[in-house]
Amino acid sequence: MRKTILFILLLVLLIFPSATIAQPFTVKLWPEGIPGSVADAEYVENISTTEGRVTRCERVTDPDLTVFLPPAEKANGTAVLICPGGGYAVLAFDHEGNAIAQWLNEHGIAGIILKYRLPSDRIMKDKSSGPLQDAQEAMRTIRRNAKKWNINPDKIGVIGFSAGGHLASTLSTHYAERVYDVKDNISARPDFSLLIYPVISFDAAFTHVGSRNNLIGHDPGEEKVKHFSNELQITSDTPPAFLVHSADDKAVPVRNSISYFNGMQKYGIISEMHVFQKGGHGYGLATEGGTESSWPELCIRWLRATGFAPD
Repeated sequence: MRKTILFILLLVLLIFPSATIAQPFTVKLWPEGIPGSVADAEYVENISTTEGRVTRCERVTDPDLTVFLPPAEKANGTAVLICPGGGYAVLAFDHEGNAIAQWLNEHGIAGIILKYRLPSDRIMKDKSSGPLQDAQEAMRTIRRNAKKWNINPDKIGVIGFSAGGHLASTLSTHYAERVYDVKDNISARPDFSLLIYPVISFDAAFTHVGSRNNLIGHDPGEEKVKHFSNELQITSDTPPAFLVHSADDKAVPVRNSISYFNGMQKYGIISEMHVFQKGGHGYGLATEGGTESSWPELCIRWLRATGFAPD
């Protein structure tokens, strides 16, 4: 009987190799203490779960990374840091986090979800720098663990959705900004960025007001607005970018992606943008079947064409 059971288990592993995929694991981002933090015992993290997986995060106080690694025999060495959206008020951790990591794994790419702190004066000395601190340290943490996680440290990108796209573009343009004391010389620069219906600008004419208010307040000075309008922060060292947006997006106007793409073109940086007629906002992998549902395949093709994710 025992031999029969062992034979069946072996047969299942041979027929269904996906069963050998490693389970995701979590890594604390700041095990030695969070920079610029303020103690508030009444500010409690609120994490929603479904069937054992995190689906939504609010009031994040303890940022971490959830690491999804593809099977070793399928891994191509590329990794992507994932920044879910939610207007800097919540994190849409499931369809803009878990689903994205699993999709990346299917293509041999490590998907690493960042549970970043949402800006709050109650737990941060400077709420505008909190998410960037987390994103920079996340990128450095991935590079520090690159060998252990079977990752090429020169092929680590970032993907962000909506406000997570703002954080991803902030990391791409402010990666060298000193927002906390770094104890080594590990770079926080992404090698590429994937910006999906992103908030890019804090220009009042076409920003997402909720994201702007949550990050820099209701009455920010002009310099603060410009500082976090990432289309204005592009330089010749900004990493290549792939952008996706829908023309009918009423939450985050398509002008956000267009402004970033134009800035990239000004400096001759590799970039590609897809604007779909419909789709609205917040569709994640866009599984409903509209033309916007082609973006994941287009993205993989771009990663292969640029050499960031070899076959």
